Amino acid sequence: MIKEFIEKIPKAELHIHLEGSIEPEMLLTLAERNKLRLKYNTIDEVKGAYKFKDLRDFLYIYTQGTRVLKKAEDFYDITKAYLSKVYSQNVLHAEIFIDFQTYSKRGIASEMIMDGVVSAIKGAKSDLGISTYLILAFLRHLGAKEAMKTLQEGLKYKDKIIGVGLASTELGFPPELFEEVFEEARKAGFKTTAHAGEEGPAEYVRNSIDILKVDRVDHGNRAMDDPELVKDIVKKQIPLTLCPLSNIALGNVKSLESHTLKKKLDMGMLVSVNSDDPAYFGGYVNENLIAVQKALALDAIDIVKLAKNSFVSSFLPKEKKEYFLDLINAAEL
Repeated sequence: MIKEFIEKIPKAELHIHLEGSIEPEMLLTLAERNKLRLKYNTIDEVKGAYKFKDLRDFLYIYTQGTRVLKKAEDFYDITKAYLSKVYSQNVLHAEIFIDFQTYSKRGIASEMIMDGVVSAIKGAKSDLGISTYLILAFLRHLGAKEAMKTLQEGLKYKDKIIGVGLASTELGFPPELFEEVFEEARKAGFKTTAHAGEEGPAEYVRNSIDILKVDRVDHGNRAMDDPELVKDIVKKQIPLTLCPLSNIALGNVKSLESHTLKKKLDMGMLVSVNSDDPAYFGGYVNENLIAVQKALALDAIDIVKLAKNSFVSSFLPKEKKEYFLDLINAAEL
């Protein structure tokens, strides 16, 4: 019964990397289309490669997967596939991380990426009614100068990109390195997020909030190591976009049973459940919710709270948030 409840309830996804949604079948199709030889020849071989020691190990394989994307048509196809999939799970709003930096090194222009992605978003809006925002990611391992260049490139699409976010490996690249970039992004009117406390310490979460002044923290697991930080997050209602199956796949959390999601929820933290890179980590939003419900014995009240939190934590305007919250209240779940 609770599984059907999870599947039926309206929800939003706020932490999803577009390239992380490329399923093995799509990966092989795009490789063939673009005449690219991969290390893997079958779906089973691709799936077999999705065993990761840590975040760096995952990012290497993830980056290799991006090589199959060469044309606007490719970006269109993966965006359409993701939106169709999550709409089937009653995700009614999605905020997707996109990346220019990975492709600029290969001579792929941002215009081509945006043409494909935006066209798919418009089609999904027309055909399905799903609403979508885009968040431009800064790859922290490339440094602040490259992030600033990417911000300037992103300004060309100010009417299509809602915000910017700090992503990629945390360790060695603390938030304060990007203070100037985030200040400029806020001045330009972008919403802001930062991956913090996934593999990095609680201090990275604190500095993302205090120095980068982010609107939202992605992951934030390690915040629990600092009681004063927890109090601050609760008081300010700073959203945390949790990704349980991702945490397990990358070894950042030992088991779903030991995940702090339920503790965070009970403390009044504004947490939501998201998929991060669903093709790699074994599940989209519903699979993540079903897994943590079972592991942490979440009840229907918890599920409703998580669903509502997903909309409250979004970058939607107030009236849109209220619309989706009313849908949850009115639904015969």
